[in-house]
Amino acid sequence: MDNWDEIRTAYQVARHGTVSAAATTLGVHHSTVIRHVDALEAQLGVKLFQRHARGYTPTEAGQDLLQVAATTDDQFAQLEGRLRGRGAAVTGELVVTALAEVSSLVAPVLVAFQERNPDVTVREIADERVLKLEYGEAHVAIRAGRAPQEPDNVVQKLARMPAAGFAHRRYVSSHGELRDDADLARHRFIGVGGEDARAPTAVWMRANLPPDRITYHVSHQRGVLDAVRAGGGIGFLPVWRGRAEEGLVELMPPRDEWASDLWLVTHVDLHRTAKVQGFVKLLKEAARGWPAA
Repeated sequence: MDNWDEIRTAYQVARHGTVSAAATTLGVHHSTVIRHVDALEAQLGVKLFQRHARGYTPTEAGQDLLQVAATTDDQFAQLEGRLRGRGAAVTGELVVTALAEVSSLVAPVLVAFQERNPDVTVREIADERVLKLEYGEAHVAIRAGRAPQEPDNVVQKLARMPAAGFAHRRYVSSHGELRDDADLARHRFIGVGGEDARAPTAVWMRANLPPDRITYHVSHQRGVLDAVRAGGGIGFLPVWRGRAEEGLVELMPPRDEWASDLWLVTHVDLHRTAKVQGFVKLLKEAARGWPAA
């Protein structure tokens, strides 16, 4: 591929969704944008966009190309800044992906970062999917469990998130307290993620609870809190989350085997950029004060 101008044009069309907005961003005529996109599609032999009345939507092939283009565009922006003597400038977009259960901890850090860098637009993706940093889907990832092993990523231990078993006081009124493990068989539990779930609490439940005691199942961790609030049974929540919720009773104090490690992940190509380093520094400082058991 020897024509970055056409790729960059297609990337801006994907970002904004319309030819006119892309043309404004690039400072060119809208006909130039259309010509670049048409030429790129002809060269590749695939359709990169679906055209419709509201604008342009990337096809699957378009998404593949444009994810790589996003990373490249970011790297060019950083290079341009250094060459102009503005290497410390922090602008553009910062994309952070994290599990939904730590979103409440990450959001204040993103706000603080934006207050220090008002020219940055932040985007948080609270999702259990593992986004590909090498394709530019995110600048920073916060992941739980085992240390990530993807090549070309910089992985750092961020924090340890303890968990405990919580139930709503309505449930406790109906089913009683849980004094010790001998009481497990008479209580209802909330399971998450199916039989192949790898979260420490899910592994513990499979090993220590009769299957018929896991009577409420959710597909993701976000559903556990909703089920606990509704009185569906005992669910495992991060300690800081469960103790902050009005009406919940901590029936099972935290155990080390239930805790999850949190990892801070960046891609080697962007790890040392001013934008990523500035956010990472703030995040590490905040993590030292995150509540623990």
